[in-house]
Amino acid sequence: MASPFHHHHNNNMGAAAAACTSASPAAGTTTSTTANTGAANNGTANNGGMANNGGTANNGGAGTATNNGGANMGGASNRMTTIQSRYHHPSASASAVTAGAGNTTTGMNNTGTGNGAAAATTSAAAGAGAAGATTSAAAGTTTTTTTAAAAKPTCTATAAAATTTSAAAAAAATPNPNCTLIVPANPLTAAGLATPYQLVATNPAMGACHEANANQSAFVEGAILTADGQLTLYDPLVIDQGTQPAAPTVPAQVPAGSTVGLWFGFNGTNLTLQSAAGTNSLTQGNCVNGAGASIFGQFAYCNAPAFFQTANQEIQANMLQVPPVGTATDGLPCPTTRDFSLVDQDQSDNVVTHYLATANGQTAQMNAASMAKLGANVTDLANGSDNLLLNKFVDPTLGCTPFTKPDQSSDGQASGALPLDELSAMANQQAPIALVPMNDPMTLNNNNMSTNKTNLYRAGVDQPQIGQAAADAGTGATYCTNLFGNPMGITRVFKDMAIFQNGPSVDPAMATNLFTFLAMRANQSFTNLNCQGLINKPNPIALTTNGQGVVTAAVMVPLGQTPPQAMAGAGNGAAGGTTATTAPATTATATPTPTMTMHKRPKKVHW
Repeated sequence: MASPFHHHHNNNMGAAAAACTSASPAAGTTTSTTANTGAANNGTANNGGMANNGGTANNGGAGTATNNGGANMGGASNRMTTIQSRYHHPSASASAVTAGAGNTTTGMNNTGTGNGAAAATTSAAAGAGAAGATTSAAAGTTTTTTTAAAAKPTCTATAAAATTTSAAAAAAATPNPNCTLIVPANPLTAAGLATPYQLVATNPAMGACHEANANQSAFVEGAILTADGQLTLYDPLVIDQGTQPAAPTVPAQVPAGSTVGLWFGFNGTNLTLQSAAGTNSLTQGNCVNGAGASIFGQFAYCNAPAFFQTANQEIQANMLQVPPVGTATDGLPCPTTRDFSLVDQDQSDNVVTHYLATANGQTAQMNAASMAKLGANVTDLANGSDNLLLNKFVDPTLGCTPFTKPDQSSDGQASGALPLDELSAMANQQAPIALVPMNDPMTLNNNNMSTNKTNLYRAGVDQPQIGQAAADAGTGATYCTNLFGNPMGITRVFKDMAIFQNGPSVDPAMATNLFTFLAMRANQSFTNLNCQGLINKPNPIALTTNGQGVVTAAVMVPLGQTPPQAMAGAGNGAAGGTTATTAPATTATATPTPTMTMHKRPKKVHW
């Protein structure tokens, strides 16, 4: 492997397929699998205008994105599991989960390539263990020692020999993870915002792409900032190519002199932007898909640097106000998207946009008119993002309030958004400040760290450029040390275990509550950032899973120590630490309408 660190993406997608699924998911969930199959990745759209990303600008014509037959996938990572999970309203957990006997504990203490080399465990009863550890476990659990890589505990890798398996067969088995989003003409105008984007397969030989398929859903999030500091949101709709919206889109209001920014999220692996036929919309929108042929993967943006520049000027002029984050129930500042207690291996990615999907695969914007037209038999499609995790789960659990603005496309309802979260983080985040590092899988260029690609990503989320005065150096070792060794990092989550245990799980088929979910996410981030290779220390977090692969407990030791080894049935806890023993967790409430459908990824479990 060309890269000195481990991450979950392949440069040749046709070589092997890995299928992962949640084993015996909780009631109320539906699982399906995707594979990292198919032809190569998909170069970037040729982003002309402001940031041409090292590619050739599309000056007219169809603006077709480059398909680089198997080469350079940049930093995009494999995201292979879909869970249909009902958590549009976090207070209403839709599934019953019991953390019972047969728990398995895995500790991903990984060597240089990130392969799990040793397993570590937790247990339910107090006893001799590692000093300084914090343990949570369900009563009556049994722990065993296992060895695992960074994927979900129930991932199964399946080799797909190119000589025996055709692309068509792979496509039939799993949804195509690589899709192209056709950007309409003049995307920063009122007409462009209200014109649906069209989703299509980047390589049709690998199967079609369908917006209503949660494995493949793409999302667009817009922000409109007027010259006098008024900020509203608008979520342009995504439909399948050649189809019509299930309900009319809402006309967008863009006052003269406004600055518009767009951000993109994706539930698959690689989303390529492409100009609509006969247009140069990517140039018109100042769109950035990555660096040259190395796309980010799930993330892209249009005109974001100009939007943030205007926003920051208006904040300085006191025309646009960003509220303080406030104080959390643990007495610390409420977290932002740049807080090391919240970030993972690819922070500040994806969006908060929701769409409605009908049974026949059409989509509509999320608003009352669409609901009235379509009735109750619709699904709420959502994008697994750091922002939604913060706004809908972490903030409510900590007694915090997210920064919101009216969403024009959703009846003017107050909503969070990626640009709002980044503005809040810029104004409020205290040291240590998490900024996108060069070992972020989305910023890798041909498996190698890239200052240029990292800076392009940072420009889209209002973060200082590497090399600027007062900016950090973007080093992965520093990022890993702050994430896993600083008291304001993931240690805060373990210290606040009792608080987060009372928060609903983002996905009950993955973890029993918000604490175990965040612990699982951090455990896997240690591997995917290659922290062990960069700082020469073992993974400090070990997970306990039950027979269904659901994480029921987690233990963290100080960075540099190894989590306690499993002693099946002995009940070793954490001497000198805090041991919490809980009864098997069972939660079941009424199902909210519509049902939220999200794509979950073992590589990036939180979204």
